[in-house]
Parts: sequence; C-alpha cells; structure tokens
Amino acid sequence: MQIFERTGLKPFALLLGVLFFAASLTPSLIPRDWLAQGALAGLVMALGYMIGRTAMGLWWLMELPKIKYRTALILYCLIGIPTIIVFIICLVKALAWQNGIRELMGMELLSSSHTIKMIVVAMLVFIVLFGIGFLLRTLYDNIRQWLDIYMPKRTANLAGFILTITLVLIITRDGVLDNVVASLDKSYTVTQRLFDTAPLAPSNSNTSGGPNSLIDWGAVGQPGRNYILTGPTQEEIANFTKRSALQPIRVYAGLAQADTPEERADVALAELKRQGGFDRKVLIVALPTGTGWLDPGAMDTVEYMHGGDIATIAVQYSYLQSPLALILETRAGLDQARTLITKVHSYWRSLPKDNRPRLYIHGLSLGAWASMYGTDLFALLDDPINGALWAGPPFPSTTWKNIVAERNPDSAYVLPKLGTGRLVRFSTHNQGPGGVEGWGDIRIVFLQYTSDPIVFYEPASFFRAPEWMNEATAVDVSPDIQFIPVVTQFQLLVDMLLANTAPAGYGHAYYGPDYIKPWIAVTAPEGWTDMDTQRLLEQCDNGVKIGCRK
Repeated sequence: MQIFERTGLKPFALLLGVLFFAASLTPSLIPRDWLAQGALAGLVMALGYMIGRTAMGLWWLMELPKIKYRTALILYCLIGIPTIIVFIICLVKALAWQNGIRELMGMELLSSSHTIKMIVVAMLVFIVLFGIGFLLRTLYDNIRQWLDIYMPKRTANLAGFILTITLVLIITRDGVLDNVVASLDKSYTVTQRLFDTAPLAPSNSNTSGGPNSLIDWGAVGQPGRNYILTGPTQEEIANFTKRSALQPIRVYAGLAQADTPEERADVALAELKRQGGFDRKVLIVALPTGTGWLDPGAMDTVEYMHGGDIATIAVQYSYLQSPLALILETRAGLDQARTLITKVHSYWRSLPKDNRPRLYIHGLSLGAWASMYGTDLFALLDDPINGALWAGPPFPSTTWKNIVAERNPDSAYVLPKLGTGRLVRFSTHNQGPGGVEGWGDIRIVFLQYTSDPIVFYEPASFFRAPEWMNEATAVDVSPDIQFIPVVTQFQLLVDMLLANTAPAGYGHAYYGPDYIKPWIAVTAPEGWTDMDTQRLLEQCDNGVKIGCRK
C-alpha cells in the first residue's frame, strides 16, 4: 500500500479507472489503431479514476465512517480480482473486436493489436491527466485553506470549489482557447494559399475568377480553386452521353471575397447571372464543408447526368475543418447558408416558371447542416424548391432529427422510412433511395452511412444508449458493439475524429458511386436509363473518394 501513499493514488478509484480502460477496448463504429486506442484508454481511465475520487469525496463530505485497513484490503481484493480478470479478457479480445469492424468494411486485418505500445500510450495519457488533476486539487486546497481563515469551513470548501472552477474557465477561455482559435485561423488561412500565393487566374471569361468575373481569384482558397478548375469538361460529358453537351457552370465565392455573408452571397449571385446560370435546366445551391471543400463525387456525377446543362453556386464560410467549425464557428455556416439560399430563391422565384431552372439544395457534413438550416421549407411553400440531397447530416441537424423522429414505426433509426416516400427518402452505401417514381412536388434524399459517427453520435450516450444501439445491428456495424455508460460517449467522440479514416463507403467517407442513385431520384435526369447508371458507376473510381474522372 506504500505506493499509493507515495503517489497519492487511491486504490478504489484506480480500480474503477482500470475497469473503464478495459471497457474502452470494446468495438464502436470506426476501427481504432493502437495509438488511437491508447489515447482513448488513457482518457477514460482518467475519467473512471476521477469518478472514483468524486465518490470518495462525497463519502468524506457526508462524514461517513472511515473504512478500517483490514476491511478495506478485503474490499480491494473482492473488487480488484474480478476487475483484473475483466481487463485481461478485454485485452485478449481487443484484436478480434477491431478486426471484426475492419472485415465488415473490407479493410486489411491486423496481425497484432500492439498491446504493449497501446498500454504505454494509455499510461502516458493517464499520467498527464492525473498530473493536471493533482495541480487543480492543489489549487483548490490552497484557495479553501485561505478562505478558511475568513469563513466557516464548509462555506470555505464550497467557495473554494466555485473559485477554482471560475479561474480554470477564465484561463482556458481567455488564454488557451482564444490563442488556439487564433492559431487555427492563421494556419488554415495559410493552407488555403490565398492572395499572393494563389496560382494564375483562369483565362476563360466564363469561369469564376477569370476575365470580367466578379469573383476575386486571389480571395478564393485552394478548395474553391480546385472545385472551379476541375470536374468533367464539355468534351468528357459528350463522350459519355454520346450527345452534345454543355460546359457545367461552377460559381464559387471564397470567404475572403467580402466581410459579410450578405456581401459574399450578392457577389456569387451576380456572378451566377453573369455566366448564365439561370438559363440552365438545373441549378444547385451547394454548401461546402468547413474548409470550403465540395465533394467532387457529388458534383461530377450530377453534371454527367444532365449533359452539363447545369449550374452550381457555392460560398465558403470557414477555413476550419468541419468538427472545429461546428464547435468554434457554429453560426458562420448557418448564416451564410440562410443568406445565400434566400437570395438565390428570391431571384429564382421572380422568373417565369416555364423559363427557369429546376432548383436543388445540396450539402455534405457541416454543409448539409447549414443548408438544411438555410432551407426554410415553410417560407418556400408558395413556390418551393424542387428538392435536396443532403449527405452525412451531422447529429445536431434539427431538420434531420425531426424527420427521423417521424419515421414509420417499422423502419430502422439508421435507415428510416417516412410515409410512402413521397417527400423524403433515405439512402446508404448498401441501399438506394428508390427510383424517380412515387414522388410529390419536392424530393428530398438523405445519404447517410449506417457506420457514420458524425450522423449517429448521441450526446446523451454519457448515461443512456443511443436509439440505434437498441435496434438490430446494421450490416457494417460490429455485432459486438454495446452500450457502456460514460465509455460509449468517448468511444463515439473518438469515432468522430476518425470518421474520415474509414474506407470509401463507410464512416464519414462519402464518395462518387453512392451519390449516383440519390441524384437520379432527386433530379430525375431526362432520358436516363439503368444502363447509363451502370456506365457511370463503372466510370467512377470505386477505390477512393473522388468523382467520376478517370
């Protein structure tokens, strides 16, 4: 017991931490390598230890009798032996659990779980977090002891706790967090290669950023430039369709184009008019992900389907990765989406109904959430859009959550059915949304993978199982997955961080072939056949997340 006295570790809390460590080895949605598993295990071990220490603190605060040494030793043995057995069993089964997920996703199986490396990483994380906890405890003790001079002991204890929390919040918010956000903003601005580092502007006057364009090429970040300059050409589309084709119109305004969402939307709309976007058969308002990226797998496919007779308008709203933008710049995407969609729809509805393009909304990930927010279906009832395709909708999406809540009772949470499918349908990697028949006036499709933690993360999983865990396991989800209070919450958080490391078609890795059937169902391309679908599927590269360029 001397080691516990020297280090300050508490045996009961440590055993609870070890139990949490073991539980973290169970499978979740995304396979974890030894490094990710070690970091997760160390984190939840520290949480388990903290919960144990909190329980001991409550015991002390309630002034319950102190357990004698001999009795405590017996209790530690009764708790410790089963805990160690569970820990060993989980270590032995960890490789099989991870390989089970990898096999479902068609990944190469691991020959080793690198147990020693994983445990070393876990211990390092635990030690760091334990050290932080020790410093916080020391701060608290010093504050309450100082307050004890001026007020009753119990009041000093409570006031010391409140002051400690307040100091930590001030330091992390005004010191650490602000600097982190500033550093991230600066680093992502650099990676966008703006202004003087941008490549030469396009020479084609009918291209965003080219001669006579209203788009400032130097203000378009790298994701936007890639989107403008790539994609299928008029010739490539004609070769595929065996008919005459048009060059698709792609309008994209960068975040640095203007200071406000309204100004950026105005410039993008004016550029769309300049290029003749409202003269095309199909018009798509697309909201990019946090960094400004638009999935070529989504955009290339629909341009092939409509023979290039299509225009897309997009505006960037952040430089940060979607998870960071979701947390740190929540309003940026929502405000930009609402402004852009409202302005485009207002102009579109002013045109004669028989002489305007069909209007659709699209977004992936954070772009899906933003564009759902920006698409006020009630405001559009008198002159509605034609439809929407939303891929990988993040879990906070209110529109998505409300639709899922209204699903037919006999349909699954991860692949809902709503009524007869006249308004909303769902699609996944293994199941399409159905064809072009049976729709009403508006066609909405959600493309979501059943193993996508960005979609199926549940904040309440800290204390209760997500709804999808209470249903039959999806085909690409491990049958060994189970709910464990606290641990499941952090497993899913790590899954979100790893979501894009999954193979194409799983996790959050959406790609070209899986957009094809949803786009067909939503936009109903003229003269499109099942043979065309098969040829487009064959033209898409099924190995990586790219569009349909060979």
